[in-house]
Amino acid sequence: MRLSRAIKVVTVLGICSSVITICLWSSCSARQSDGFDRGLETLRGERGADENDVLTFHNRGTNSIASDQQPPLQPGDRDQAQADHWQQQQFQQQQLQQQLDYHEIDCNINNERTIKCRKEGPEVYVPFSFVKKYFEVYGDVVSTDGYERLEFHHANSIVHPPRATYTPSAMFMAFDHYNVENRERVKCITASEGVPITTQWNKEGYHYSIQVAQYGLSHHAKHIVTGEPDQLVLEDAEDEDGGVAGALADWQLPDKKSRLVLARHAPGLEEGGDNRVVEFLTSDSLSSKGITLPVDEKANKCVSMDVKFSTNGSVIIVVETVSRDRVSIHYVFTGAHIASDGKSNVFYGLGERHNEWMHIARDLKFDVQKGFSLKGGKPDKSHTGIARIVEIRLHGHGWLDNLTLSSAIHMEQFYDAANWLVKHQDERGGWPIMVARRVVPGVLELPPGWYSAMGQGQAMSVLVRAYLDSKEKRYLRSAVEALKLFEIDSVQGGVRARFLGQLDWYEEYPTTPSSFVLNGFIYSLMGLYDLKETASGRDKETAERIYSSGMKSLKVMIGLYDSGVGTLYDLRHITAGIEPNRARWDYHTTHINQVLQLMVIDDDPIFKTTVQRWLGYLQGRKSRHN
Repeated sequence: MRLSRAIKVVTVLGICSSVITICLWSSCSARQSDGFDRGLETLRGERGADENDVLTFHNRGTNSIASDQQPPLQPGDRDQAQADHWQQQQFQQQQLQQQLDYHEIDCNINNERTIKCRKEGPEVYVPFSFVKKYFEVYGDVVSTDGYERLEFHHANSIVHPPRATYTPSAMFMAFDHYNVENRERVKCITASEGVPITTQWNKEGYHYSIQVAQYGLSHHAKHIVTGEPDQLVLEDAEDEDGGVAGALADWQLPDKKSRLVLARHAPGLEEGGDNRVVEFLTSDSLSSKGITLPVDEKANKCVSMDVKFSTNGSVIIVVETVSRDRVSIHYVFTGAHIASDGKSNVFYGLGERHNEWMHIARDLKFDVQKGFSLKGGKPDKSHTGIARIVEIRLHGHGWLDNLTLSSAIHMEQFYDAANWLVKHQDERGGWPIMVARRVVPGVLELPPGWYSAMGQGQAMSVLVRAYLDSKEKRYLRSAVEALKLFEIDSVQGGVRARFLGQLDWYEEYPTTPSSFVLNGFIYSLMGLYDLKETASGRDKETAERIYSSGMKSLKVMIGLYDSGVGTLYDLRHITAGIEPNRARWDYHTTHINQVLQLMVIDDDPIFKTTVQRWLGYLQGRKSRHN
């Protein structure tokens, strides 16, 4: 009886305890839920969220976003959880810092050499100075708006898209970008004939038909781009009203023995004409002041004149450089092309042209630069640039006309090149190059006196343009004469080679064995095209036949020059069995520019598909491999 009663008491107490516990838990949960809801509404209000906004939480001290999968923290565990979470953050920061830290390591390059590199986390950084040379790429660090960046280029040259049409009287390709006289290997532009002297293969200097022709074509192109220059006539033996009374007023005589007068009939000029010139007479000694015309001209820095000397006279032009130094440029009678005292005097030889009229046209900035480059090294243009022309002096006895200052003298420079080509063409119709050329020493060599198909072709392009501009037939006759060497094999002193004994190729360097240079061949084709489009009758037929034969060869052989990453300069690896001669990037873009120009005059698909690949190589693309 007592046992039964005890069991009942225990049961009642258990039930009561359970009921009380459930009530207390429900009350606490309700209060917590009410507080959570109010907190959620507060967060939503601060964020401006709507009813559909979803907030995601995760328990501190865990890496889980799904908080309902973890048991809730008990009040006694919160301090430990916070400590664990802080320690975990510290560990992660240390790991990240270790990844960001860099240090030097050795980089072994193909088991041939070792260079210093840097390791930063999993990345290894190789010095760009090594990358540039090793992979033949280009780049510089530039600063813009206070920020530095590396500008990286796979190639270092520019493609110039051709114009939509091409005619023999138009600009030759993109030659307005050529600056022949600025090349270091150009010793000077001679005063005797107004054409470049090169030192490329001989330090003494020599005339090179390719360089002369490119000089002419570049200035013809520049004239088309810039148009007629600004001009300031200093002396034409006339005053502003067409009279003669005040024409000589600005000249200064050094002494009473010197004289300056107007001459109605100049010796050697058109007979019976009424062309007035200035006759001058003074000492021919350079130690004397000379008859002087003050100028003080800052804008027009090219000078031209017609002058004739009966004695050993000279023309001196005094300029002031941007560094405020005064330099005297002497045009004197000597066979030497250029000389300098390295200080304030530069001398250009007029040859031995006494008693004949000379047209002198000079770009004074290049005359100063080339004079100072004789000291060795490249002259500092910031010091040798011309700020103004100070004065012009005359020495000796002679006659002067059309003394003019101009912003440019492009057409005069163009005609200087054309006239040189007419004057110096030999009986074979060519312009022999009187220096030895060692394309590959001991393998591909040429003795002095060789001809170049590139020189022949580019000379044709100059002469055709001179004929079309002037209508003087002597220029066209000279261009036609240049065809002769294209029908003579290179082994016989001409410029024609045959690939595999079948395909005609016109050699820039007519070596034995043949070298098959690509860019020189295409330039020769351009000259042949200019001539065939200009000549008539049998001359036109001959030029057409030679041109067509060459174009056939190019279309068959152009794929041989594709290396898959660029182009080849020539085919020496085939003909001479030596390593391939890759075209550097400026020659690669020359190949592209040439093919783009050919596409304008010949729509054969081979040119389009080829040039698309070659353009891709400039961006680092490569042909597919197996």
